[in-house]
Amino acid sequence: MNPPILVCGTGIAGLACALGLSRAGLPVALLGPRHPPALRPADDYHPRVYAISSASQALLDRLGAWRLMDMRRVTPVETMEIHGDAQGTLDLSAWQDARDTLAWIVESGEIERALQQAVQVMGLAWHEDHFLSLNTSPDGVQVTTQQGRQWHTPLLVGADGARSPVRQAAGIQHDYTPYGDMGVVAHLDIGRAHQNYACQWFTGDSVFALLPMPDTANGPQASLVWSMPESQARQWMAMDTDAAQTWFASHAQAITGGRLGALRLRTHPQGFPLTLERSAMTAPGVALVGDAAHRVHPLAGQGLNLGLGDVDTLLQVLSTREAHRPLGDPRLLARYRRRRAEPVIAMGLVTHGLHRLFATPCVPLAWARNQGMLVANQIPFLKRQLIRAAAGN
Repeated sequence: MNPPILVCGTGIAGLACALGLSRAGLPVALLGPRHPPALRPADDYHPRVYAISSASQALLDRLGAWRLMDMRRVTPVETMEIHGDAQGTLDLSAWQDARDTLAWIVESGEIERALQQAVQVMGLAWHEDHFLSLNTSPDGVQVTTQQGRQWHTPLLVGADGARSPVRQAAGIQHDYTPYGDMGVVAHLDIGRAHQNYACQWFTGDSVFALLPMPDTANGPQASLVWSMPESQARQWMAMDTDAAQTWFASHAQAITGGRLGALRLRTHPQGFPLTLERSAMTAPGVALVGDAAHRVHPLAGQGLNLGLGDVDTLLQVLSTREAHRPLGDPRLLARYRRRRAEPVIAMGLVTHGLHRLFATPCVPLAWARNQGMLVANQIPFLKRQLIRAAAGN
């Protein structure tokens, strides 16, 4: 039997990649720690949530993971409201492109739980160890782990996160640009039903987004994703509960104008630094997926979808390869890199461009960007194109 493809990384991208390879009939093994997500009570939600696009949902469904999720913890997004920093607004609704849903809001922990369950059902080999180093050879990669184990693999997939040890060991080019901002997340009690609307406000120095979540015993709930200057974020997160609540309530009211009524923190805010990162994605015998390959600003909510797009493309390249080509063939890796180049660059340009556009205080530019939103809101064809781009199909 041929040695398996080794997927290093056991988060969402790594689990999805290993599942897809196995379902395609390719030998595969996982390398990384196993952290089963804890089952949470009905009103207790994982702090990180993702907006899953139609393309990502279809992939998770093909992998057998979507049906394993608790649909009571999944919320469809039917409309997206985007507010500029003046009078600009843009409304995108699923019906404008004959769809039922724009996206689904799902907890990170719920996606991981379903993927781990699917991996267990498929009986995939899972080595609970950590990657240490690699050596390449004409027929693959020799991987050494922290426990001193060694494996030979025709292809090593690096799905080991933004600080990817695989990427560093393989010497893959990596460009890193910090924004000086943090993404702060928390769950909120909201005063009005969200009606499956997602709302986003550009304020100049921040992006304030509210994502619909399942109701709790306290009533309607939303998840906050607030991109703000790092110094401001750290001051807020360092406050005690009452002070953080008071500070948030006043700022949220000023930003949203009470769009969803009074907003109250259900959880203490948590933050992560925001960066723009790109890589060359491949090296001899190595392919990167997910955050190991790239990161974008979260204002479009497309980071995970971009990573699952990597997984889907790599699966297509490997499962349709010519019979004579080994799994780590340089031509296959070149195909993968070329096919991902356009969507990755395009998403990076869009998110980075929007961030810079709304962060610039120039008055004529502020007028132009808000007028542009108002004009776009009146053009059905343009709105359909925006919806399709966000859906990934």
